[in-house]
Amino acid sequence: MKKELIFEGNEKRVYATENPDQVIFHFNDVIVAYNNVKRARLKGKGILTNRISALLLGYLNECGIPTHFIERLDDREQLCRKIEIIPLEVVVHNRMAGTLAAKLGVEDGFKHSNTIVDLCYNNDELGDPLVNNDQAVALGLATYEELDVMLGIARRAGKLLTELFHKIGIELVDAKIEFGRASDTGAIIISDEISPDTCRLWDEQTGERLDKDRFRLDLGDVIPAYSKVLERLESK
Repeated sequence: MKKELIFEGNEKRVYATENPDQVIFHFNDVIVAYNNVKRARLKGKGILTNRISALLLGYLNECGIPTHFIERLDDREQLCRKIEIIPLEVVVHNRMAGTLAAKLGVEDGFKHSNTIVDLCYNNDELGDPLVNNDQAVALGLATYEELDVMLGIARRAGKLLTELFHKIGIELVDAKIEFGRASDTGAIIISDEISPDTCRLWDEQTGERLDKDRFRLDLGDVIPAYSKVLERLESK
């Protein structure tokens, strides 16, 4: 049973439940970019991200990757394990795109032979800066042991998601993965969502962008692009 609201963000609301170790995520129709500088409301967007994230997190659970996802309740809500947020983002890159490409002076979409894993401080006011392990520990964000677990999980999850998307003709260019400490066990688990809001997804045949870059870059057709991702995932 859904109880009081315990967190309200731009794209999601989180509610308490009768179980102190479980919460309900409600996905809104808001889309934001550039650390909330750009925002809009797109009808049906929350339904798409909820359903896509449920499929992807459920798949990772099945593969033995621990996430907060328990089950999808309806079109906009899912039941999740309650976590203590770790304010770090692990970004897995299969190509250099967006900010990373611009920073390193390479063409957007530059294909490299290795997998790049970045660690960022999840702080909008600071622009989510890159940090290393020592800096994260110095700031009290995580321990070295927790960072090892997070980075290991992110690499495995990135590989699994890359393979899954390839089966449906989509290239996973990069993926932002967030983590938390499970309130019941203290274990490090994937939290928040995995969707076109948090990943760059390009059609393997056409190069069409099927992710939030359509909003960031004013390409239009955000909802049709997200719908393509969901349709392919559901048909696999």
